[in-house]
Amino acid sequence: MKKIKRIFYGGDYNPEQWEKKIWLEDMEIFKSAKINSATINVFSWAKIQPSKDVYDFEQLDEIMNQLAKENIEIVLGTSTAALPAWLYKEYPEVGRVDFEGRRHRFGQRHNACPNSLVYQHFSTRLAGKLAERYSDVPQLAVWHINNEYGGICYCENCEKAFRIWLKKKYQTIEALNTAWNLNFWGHSVYDWDEIVVPNCLGDAMNEEETAFAGLSVDYMRFNSDSLLANFKAEREAIRQFDQETPVTTNLMGTYKGLDYFKWAKEMDLVSWDNYPAYNTPWSSVALGHDLMRGLKDQSFMLMEQTPSQQNWQPYNSLKKPGELRAQSYQAIAHGADTIQYFQLRRSIGGCEKLHGAVIEHAGTTNTRVFREVAELGNELESLGDLLVEATCPAKVAILFDWDNYWALEYTSGPNQNLKYVEQIQQVYAYFYQQNIPVDLIPIDRDISKYELILAPVLYMIKGEIVSRIEDFVRAGGTFVTTFMSGIVDQSDNVLLGGYPGPLRKLTGIWVEELDALAPEQSNQIQFADGETGTATLVSDLLHLETAESLGSYTDNFYAGQPFATKCSFGKGQTYYLGTQLDTNSLAKVLNEACASAKVEPVVAEETALEITYREKGRQKFYFIINLSDQSQKLPTKFIGQKDLLKQTSLVAEYLVKAYEVLIVKESQ
Repeated sequence: MKKIKRIFYGGDYNPEQWEKKIWLEDMEIFKSAKINSATINVFSWAKIQPSKDVYDFEQLDEIMNQLAKENIEIVLGTSTAALPAWLYKEYPEVGRVDFEGRRHRFGQRHNACPNSLVYQHFSTRLAGKLAERYSDVPQLAVWHINNEYGGICYCENCEKAFRIWLKKKYQTIEALNTAWNLNFWGHSVYDWDEIVVPNCLGDAMNEEETAFAGLSVDYMRFNSDSLLANFKAEREAIRQFDQETPVTTNLMGTYKGLDYFKWAKEMDLVSWDNYPAYNTPWSSVALGHDLMRGLKDQSFMLMEQTPSQQNWQPYNSLKKPGELRAQSYQAIAHGADTIQYFQLRRSIGGCEKLHGAVIEHAGTTNTRVFREVAELGNELESLGDLLVEATCPAKVAILFDWDNYWALEYTSGPNQNLKYVEQIQQVYAYFYQQNIPVDLIPIDRDISKYELILAPVLYMIKGEIVSRIEDFVRAGGTFVTTFMSGIVDQSDNVLLGGYPGPLRKLTGIWVEELDALAPEQSNQIQFADGETGTATLVSDLLHLETAESLGSYTDNFYAGQPFATKCSFGKGQTYYLGTQLDTNSLAKVLNEACASAKVEPVVAEETALEITYREKGRQKFYFIINLSDQSQKLPTKFIGQKDLLKQTSLVAEYLVKAYEVLIVKESQ
């Protein structure tokens, strides 16, 4: 399999939207910015296949030849994310049926029914023809299948395929009735063809709520599998002609619709698109990178980011001077081996015409954005392959699970503001602020190499996860979980015997009731040492069994009952948080958990800088990034070291300016 041998620097390029003379101008501009890669052919299906049996590769041949001539690495799209008009006209059944039951006509993108045999036929045939034609191009570096897979179809094709998927999973109709608890509301079915997709015409209450979560979670699983089958079919069409070029598709961080851990097993490389809003916390951006790295436990491609501003968010602020550089190095610090943009040249029409680009509408290099892009390009070229495939070691892992994501948010109660990613983010933010590296991993990943495992709102219990966590803690590990954990099985049926179900022995508690707090409500808490804090969202009314209390509620009718606990289990410890704590209170509990696990920050002293590192061989590369708008003091650990980017020595009085980045190499 081909490897990425240098940091790819470039992005989405659409020369088919421009006259050929513009291509030549672009090549010169790319050279001046040290741009060495281009993602092409992402939305060109209508161009290269104007009708059912006609293919026209003449323009794509020219584009490929031009990029190859300039020795630009090519990320070649298969163009299957937006269908051509003729395909809709001849085969209207390829269009999706939406949640309201409406079949869509030609338009938009991500517009194909994944279970349409017609779509499957034409998309895989196109991917195969592209591979047959271009697999021998030396500059072909990566295959980019489709684009930002997503969305759900509820058509007759999908309904029939769903029934087949269910029959394979449950084998008998009796097992399905039991799994979905269809005795509720008298919903028992007696034949597979009585199963209806969960849209608004069936058992869905709206797109976020459902009468039968087991049914709706299974449909999410099915839809993710259906789109994955499309990806795999195109991949196999490519593999008939090209066994060496890695295959990817661009993911979208914590996107709810697809089980990315399952997808990653079918991808040679993980790539993703990073588009924070003007007010997105930097910890949330870092979480996205760490999750994408965790999908395959390896470095990833940053396929898209904007060099200046988005166009599709409510408020599309410009990136401040230096922010693009800092954001790009943050991606590299967390495992990216590429820095790529959407887009290289702004289009003149369509809904993305005001989306930022390396080359603005003015068509000149005399812009602030281009100067920053070129500065970064020169730095990345000087780094060469120094950081490529470097690892990001961590002793802390947070479990992330898409089944939990779906099930928790389909559940009716206890609080509509309880959101899965927000709970993960609150815990992750603590480690980010402490500069403690974190892996985000699936529930079936080996956890033995970690010292501290956290599983916020581990609502759904599947497989052997409980026994594996018990073995981990028994051997001396530290485990942290929270309210709404251990509640249901894989079909969203309650695990009887008292909350937190199978985690009860491990946590040493019994949760009798769970109170929901409206946004204007809160509970006060007090730790055993007298420190006070605030609890919101939900409050467990729990009883101690083998655990000890870390503190109690001080108001409401359950004043005096524990809000958080610690339980010795074998050689290790389990911490349980029975409520959503304010930032300082959460930090207090997690400080103790880190001490129990002997987990320490990358640097001992407190700092507002983001500091992490990657390892390669016997070398550590520390990334010191100031993502604030204020200068920050350099930690003493790095005094006397040299910044690899500017080749300057770091002295004691050095102040890291706003959005400045330093990289320090340390040999072991």
